[in-house]
Amino acid sequence: MTHPFLDLAPLSAAHFAAIEDRVARLLDTRQDVVIMQGEALLPLEGAIRATAGPETVALNVITGPYGQTFGNWLRDCGATVIDLAVPFHAAVTAERIREAFAGHPEIDFVSLVHAEAATGNTNPVAEIGEAVREQGALFYLDAVASVGAEPVLPDAWGVDLCVIGAQKAMGGPAGVSAVSVSERAWARMAANPHAPRRSYLSLLDWKERWVDGGRKALLHAPAQLEMLALEACLERIEADGLETVMRRHRTAALATRAGAVALGGGLEPYVYEESDAAPVATTLRVPAGVVASELVAEALADDGTLPLAAGGGALAGEMIRVNHYGVDATAGAVWASLAALGAGLAKRGPAVDLAGARRAVDSAWR
Repeated sequence: MTHPFLDLAPLSAAHFAAIEDRVARLLDTRQDVVIMQGEALLPLEGAIRATAGPETVALNVITGPYGQTFGNWLRDCGATVIDLAVPFHAAVTAERIREAFAGHPEIDFVSLVHAEAATGNTNPVAEIGEAVREQGALFYLDAVASVGAEPVLPDAWGVDLCVIGAQKAMGGPAGVSAVSVSERAWARMAANPHAPRRSYLSLLDWKERWVDGGRKALLHAPAQLEMLALEACLERIEADGLETVMRRHRTAALATRAGAVALGGGLEPYVYEESDAAPVATTLRVPAGVVASELVAEALADDGTLPLAAGGGALAGEMIRVNHYGVDATAGAVWASLAALGAGLAKRGPAVDLAGARRAVDSAWR
């Protein structure tokens, strides 16, 4: 049996390095970029464990569930963690960051999620980066959901560890991910006796055996198909133009937000301010008496291709997420999602305006 996915020639170290260079160009960074052979949780956890230890005092910003996870990892490393929790319907501000620094001048590490696809908010990283630079702290950023949907600029923003994944706005594979690493971050890792070494989590292994070796010999056999898929997704972004890809996501977010407001029926944006809303996904609050997970399940039973999900955990009852990223950053996907939700609401009693919602969606795409 033959198949295009089988019996492929091995991926060379030069080919692997060339894909890393493409990721670096996407991020407009001169930092070292390491592609790790696993979903983005691998470098997200690896970067924290490499740089944090008992001497670390971390400001951990929580604007969604991933911020909570980062705090748990930091505590597991022995770090002193100061959580800065922000309501999930909003974004953190640089002023809040500076207030935290004023109260805890010993902070030397900041962890932040750029865009929380799970809650639909996005944080102003450029302004926050200025505040972090003033403090001199190491800046760790989860840009998995934001890359491809909005600007991600590690160098310009002073980000020391910037983790991305391709499975959302980039429209690529979930099985590989990447992290850009500043010289300050490498130095912090080298000085950290608790950093993983000789481990799949180890960034230092990549530094010593890959980066410092001139990227001539890979640590282990690469994830061949995922690497080729990542390369194809980068080629597509380059061909379309990153600004075009980001514009598509911004438009999808505006269309979803406007369409939901026009639809009525008690459906409304979960993130209050448009400026705080992420381009990658839009979260919606259902009216009282309606269970979000039931409404989503009903819509998906009719059309399983809709990019809809209920909120996770306690949010499953009140929040719906429209995942308009990648191939679903289109007017068709946005309208189909709102139409399905409108039909479900109408069955439950609230009056909806499908025609008005359609006009609002179409207007956003003009």
